[in-house]
Amino acid sequence: MTDTATPRKLARPPHEGSAGEEIAFMIEAPENPAGPTGLTWLGGFKSDMTGTKAEALAAWARGANRHFTRFDYYAHGQSSGDFRKATIGRWREDSLAVIDALAEGPQILIGSSMGGWMALLAALARPERVKGLVLIAPAPDFTEELMWKGFADEVKQTLLRERIYREPSDYSDEPYEITMKLIEEGRNHLILGSPIPLACPVRILQGMKDPDVPWQHAMRLADALQGSDVTINLSKPGDHRLSTPADIARLVQTVATLLGEIEA
Repeated sequence: MTDTATPRKLARPPHEGSAGEEIAFMIEAPENPAGPTGLTWLGGFKSDMTGTKAEALAAWARGANRHFTRFDYYAHGQSSGDFRKATIGRWREDSLAVIDALAEGPQILIGSSMGGWMALLAALARPERVKGLVLIAPAPDFTEELMWKGFADEVKQTLLRERIYREPSDYSDEPYEITMKLIEEGRNHLILGSPIPLACPVRILQGMKDPDVPWQHAMRLADALQGSDVTINLSKPGDHRLSTPADIARLVQTVATLLGEIEA
């Protein structure tokens, strides 16, 4: 198994004239994988690759002899970048760069919150590589559906006038810096308004007490997916993070079961 104690860096493709940016990543790479299918973790908005769920999956992958890739998006965690310049398109580019350069074999993408959107966008861009999706409180189109449409008029006016709004966070002492650029550019990547042409199996884990991504959002996604092999596991007490021991066990079991189904 490759030593994964120290994050490494991948040069990211130039974006809008920028150069020299790097994506931090970590990989579990067994010498003799248990099967051909690898796993890639796509984290949430303002989270990083060392979060509870990512660490738990990395530990499971080591024990199961599976290739597992995780990384930090632009301006997240140990990757370079200015968060005020970040966009959905830039994070999509990071996701594809990691899958193209680092992931091995056919892939199951595991996306949490915003990472669910990234996983869906990556699967649409690389259908030949992506064989399944496990989505945790997936938030496709969140910049429009869960941010812009839910903002009070004064917040919208602040964004239109100042191009930035500092939103208090339940998960950090520092506010989220939401830019109008993030909202506007995100409109180029909206997918819930029409059928989503993915045929691969999709497994969705969703908490019904999630204050950030309502469970109805997951139902809307399931309805939009064109494939028939889509299931939703609803946890009545579940919050947005879904990081309790029971939640983690459910996530690992979901990934392991889907691997078995794909490789059967």
